Amino acid sequence: MISFLKGIIEEKQEGLLVMDVGGVGYELAVSNNTLVSLPHVGEAAKVLCYMAVREDGVFLFGFSTQEEKELFLKLITVSGVGPKLAITILSGLKLSDLTIAIKREDVKLLSTIKGLGKKTAERLCLELKDKLDLFAAPETLDAEVIDESAVQMASDTLVALGISKNEAYMLARANASEGASVEDIIAKSLRGYRR
Repeated sequence: MISFLKGIIEEKQEGLLVMDVGGVGYELAVSNNTLVSLPHVGEAAKVLCYMAVREDGVFLFGFSTQEEKELFLKLITVSGVGPKLAITILSGLKLSDLTIAIKREDVKLLSTIKGLGKKTAERLCLELKDKLDLFAAPETLDAEVIDESAVQMASDTLVALGISKNEAYMLARANASEGASVEDIIAKSLRGYRR
């Protein structure tokens, strides 16, 4: 079992990371959260791993934090959620927002994640809401309220500027704060964005 990889980032693209570890290129499926938080191509990084062995091959999934890996392991215990869907779910929201949505049984918000249907979202809430105390302390549940329409408008503008849809959303979400205007979110996102 591969627990982690330490090496140079060779390639970063939506949902995919390639790392050079001692001259061997490892391809990992990763969430947008991990992709955004890792260093740039050509820089060194340590990535936590989950290895899935199936009839059609061996697949590696990568995580920038232990918290994300543990949440991934919880997600794949839910009936109908495999590793690929779990990565998609982790890409859909910030970890804290995802945890809060599951604990509050916010099926509507969870269903906005591409590839996650209403029934699976309901199952996630039912099976995990009491198992996520580790990821969200009670005070986290009173997190600031962010204007999702401002995040979406900022995200659309970033896409128009040539940033990929998922990365634009992650940037906008990461730079949104309570009461932030669309312009504030865009300005902060562009300051923190490097190709």
